[in-house]
Amino acid sequence: MSARVGIVVFPGTNCELDVAWAVERFGGTPETLWHADAELRGADAVVVPGGFAHGDYLRTGAIARFSPVMEAVARFAAAGGPVVGICNGF
Repeated sequence: MSARVGIVVFPGTNCELDVAWAVERFGGTPETLWHADAELRGADAVVVPGGFAHGDYLRTGAIARFSPVMEAVARFAAAGGPVVGICNGF
């Protein structure tokens, strides 16, 4: 059984397909999680990719933390679940 890796997608992210490719390349199963989702749908790990197309000056990362999925990511991380943040996702 391969690990299910949730990949959070926000409006403006542009690296989620790269992350999905890497997850598959290393034997995992990518699961796209839309920012408005409130659950991680059984993910074994979570990646918050960066690459926001709107620019850092708009503080997209700071705004993204208010998305419903980030509450689920915070609970997952607090319970010891592995979370990787890339670029603005960090």
